[in-house]
Amino acid sequence: MSKITSFHPPERTLMGPGPSDVHPRIREALSRPTIGHLDPCFVDMMEQTKSLLQYAFQTSNELTMPVSAPGSAGMETCFANLVEHGDKVIVCQNGVFGGRMKENVERCGGIPVMVEDTWGEAVDANKVAEALKNNPDASILAFVHAETSTGAQSDAKTLVELAHEHDCLSIVDAVTSLGGTALKVDEWKIDAIYSGTQKCLSCTPGLSPISFSEAALERVRNRSSKVQSWFLDLNLVMGYWGSGQQRAYHHTAPVNALYGLHEALVMLQDEGLENAWQRHHINHLSLRAGLETLGLDFVVREQDRLPQLNAVSIPQGIDEAAIRRELLNRYNLEIGAGLGALAGKVWRIGLMGYASRAENILLCISALGTLLNEAGQSVDTGAALNAAQSVLNAHS
Repeated sequence: MSKITSFHPPERTLMGPGPSDVHPRIREALSRPTIGHLDPCFVDMMEQTKSLLQYAFQTSNELTMPVSAPGSAGMETCFANLVEHGDKVIVCQNGVFGGRMKENVERCGGIPVMVEDTWGEAVDANKVAEALKNNPDASILAFVHAETSTGAQSDAKTLVELAHEHDCLSIVDAVTSLGGTALKVDEWKIDAIYSGTQKCLSCTPGLSPISFSEAALERVRNRSSKVQSWFLDLNLVMGYWGSGQQRAYHHTAPVNALYGLHEALVMLQDEGLENAWQRHHINHLSLRAGLETLGLDFVVREQDRLPQLNAVSIPQGIDEAAIRRELLNRYNLEIGAGLGALAGKVWRIGLMGYASRAENILLCISALGTLLNEAGQSVDTGAALNAAQSVLNAHS
């Protein structure tokens, strides 16, 4: 075998569905000295991280913490702790990640009742109301707030209200929405929610912020069976992530990764949550103006679009994978392909966290315009750049 040397990745601009660009401040935070996961200084930082996450989620829930694994583990934490064998769960699917919720329910021994909507559309509240009415023995409603596979955002407030009207708890996927669009856990009375660090928080992948209401915790405490996952059992994990200096050892926390999350949340606090939401919205309007001038159509209706995840249809006759390869090879720019029912039909262009900035928007429009012209589309790249810049100027 030839000698292997250190790995030095290329500098990319990440405008796919995640991970997104990591802010230089967070890179620096990751390089700070590693200390023990029970060190009093580290415990103090854990408490700060919990408080900062409460701000990000807009909640006072005591159980608000990062799971030591990526967003999929946050999802599994919610289902493994709240779903027992035989429980009926209403699961909404309007993209890939609603399907993963269904998988979790089944693996916990639960019974999923599917409410399906067309990919690219928001969850239909009327269908949910009908499913809850027809299944009075259901105990949980699960849905994706921001569907990363399509760029559609559903009305979380209304869906949670429906759940509570039928004595159900709610489980909400906020992997792509946290920090990028309005999300109000306490005001909307969400029971269990999970997210990821690699999207709008500008952080690295590998941690999953979660928050549980007192009603959800009461369900966990009064289970008739053990949580099927030892690692994700909140009855055990809270011994480590609980309050005060006395922490029971559960696992070795990813110390440096948590430094990065702490710094990301400090940056969110400094920017201001509503300012972060507004930044993502304005940059979406700029990107939209440029993409539409290039002749690209959005998949999701305007009122249901995520500002931070833009799915556009691929023009007829275009080799979508070839365009993405050229973006990566020639411009060091990554955008995402379609998943599931949208595979080969759309590009997913992310504007998340640190990636949501003017220079990225202009790079993406310029590069796409150049490559589409080379592929025979005859688009006006200059006009597209002017359209995007005009929006930025109007909000500067």
